[in-house]
Amino acid sequence: MKIAVPAGKNSLSTDVYASLARAPFFAIYDTDTTNVEFIDNGAASSQGGAGIKAAQILVDKKVEVLITPRCGQNAADAINVAKIRMYKSIDHSISDNLKAWEDGKLDLLNDIHPGFHGHGG
Repeated sequence: MKIAVPAGKNSLSTDVYASLARAPFFAIYDTDTTNVEFIDNGAASSQGGAGIKAAQILVDKKVEVLITPRCGQNAADAINVAKIRMYKSIDHSISDNLKAWEDGKLDLLNDIHPGFHGHGG
């Protein structure tokens, strides 16, 4: 299974990035191999539609779980259609969040905001 986490740097010790769509990178953790891949989020610099573009990147990477502090409505709609389960991150590093997910300590993310629609994040 692949788990995605928005990241500001290519490091598991960095905190989870505050914005899914505007995160510079995504950490993609593969639970089968325990490998982590950091990929560029090409949606981050988009003028508009960053949430949908970011969601498409995760779909293309065959992500099944997303750990993020928040998610806009457009991205959430695309993520839900793809049947990616969203969990609310805790205020710690990416590695701490992965451990918390493995331990069943993260809650599902149900608080979806309307999005910023070109106003940054």
